[in-house]
Amino acid sequence: MAKFKIETTDEIIPTQSGLALLGLLLSKTKLSQRLDQLPTETGVDPEIPNSAIAKSYLGLLVQGKTEFDHIEAYRDDPFFKKCLGLEKVPSSSTLRQRLDKAGREWEDVVLEESARLIKRSGIGPTPCKDDYIPVDVDVCPFDNSDSHKEGVSRTYKGVDGFAPIFAYLGVEGYGINAELREGSTHCQKDTPKFLEETIDYARKITSAPLLFRLDSGNDAIDNVMVFKEAGVDWIIKRNLRREAKDDWLELAKEEGKLTSPRFGVKKYLGTTEVSKKEFDEPLRVVYKVTVERTDPDGQMLLTPNLEVDTYWCSLKDLSPQEVIQLYQNHGTSEQFHSEIKGELDLERLPSGYFETNDLVLHLGIFSYNVLRLVGQESLKRDDLPLRKKGQRRRVKTIIGNLVNLASKYVRHARRYKLKFPKVNPWRIPFRRIYLAFDSI
Repeated sequence: MAKFKIETTDEIIPTQSGLALLGLLLSKTKLSQRLDQLPTETGVDPEIPNSAIAKSYLGLLVQGKTEFDHIEAYRDDPFFKKCLGLEKVPSSSTLRQRLDKAGREWEDVVLEESARLIKRSGIGPTPCKDDYIPVDVDVCPFDNSDSHKEGVSRTYKGVDGFAPIFAYLGVEGYGINAELREGSTHCQKDTPKFLEETIDYARKITSAPLLFRLDSGNDAIDNVMVFKEAGVDWIIKRNLRREAKDDWLELAKEEGKLTSPRFGVKKYLGTTEVSKKEFDEPLRVVYKVTVERTDPDGQMLLTPNLEVDTYWCSLKDLSPQEVIQLYQNHGTSEQFHSEIKGELDLERLPSGYFETNDLVLHLGIFSYNVLRLVGQESLKRDDLPLRKKGQRRRVKTIIGNLVNLASKYVRHARRYKLKFPKVNPWRIPFRRIYLAFDSI
């Protein structure tokens, strides 16, 4: 086995070359200008502008780092400063204190500039059916057990933490809205307002028809009223509440289409209408009723298993099967949740203050979208050293291969270069992606 002599060098060899992509995309926004127009808290290192606070923390987030102390490793890093256009990198205490003092105005700026960046990039969003762009809205509990953070309480998953709500746009799953909520908050609380905001953010990105998809926790007429007023379509899984399953079975036998996916199982698909006093016209309901008399192994059950799934749906031209399939694709949002929680390491939020963690979540959405844009741009050509192809690349793949990419940082004659080893195959897509973003 070879033995190595450990030495130091004056050469600058960054191991996070992907920060150059973040800096380039930030330069395509007005994030810095808008944040610097907001008040700066005096007494907490006022020489550092608001934009430097936000960009420094975004530089951590795109690496999957959330703790404020992680910034200490970059305070004297010339590459970090150059990529993000910083004259000075804040200390961890300054970063923490300034984010504590930041107002909710930061959150609006972050989401608006994130939406404009997605639109300017020209990458997506991709429709799920015909011209319909999906907007998936869902609550995702964050486990913050054994902490005393403000807002932590029992979630419906049975753990102590937060219950933030998210909205994702397109098949790619761009994050267009988020709101941190206390763990015990019911998923429908303040959701109509959240949906109105989400529609506005979505319209900043696309003028295509929108299709909102929500689960049964958000089965509320107030949500439908928001959608009808805004002129967008929806699929909402209904909460049967006190409705009898046997009544749906009788309706399905009379009007539904019968299929038998396997021995001992009958499945009925159909459509009906339900009148609501809030609307002049009845609302369409798609249903699936399944009767199982045998288990998957063919064993007879003592009592039949009856399952009923029903959905509010505004799309009248689609068959029940198409509507159900579109709703089932809503489950992809769980993957987006896992990327934000695990791969960006945002589940255990870093501050003890609720409003600071809410801002951290919004900055996390911005960094998530940056990584998503990098991933989608990387798929445009077949030059990735990966065998598996797909519609999108996971955040951990982008961080591992395009953010944490080593290079040599060279400054000469007022010009700056990144030099990559020829043996590293990721140098080819990195250069292509950088040039593509430089031209938007």
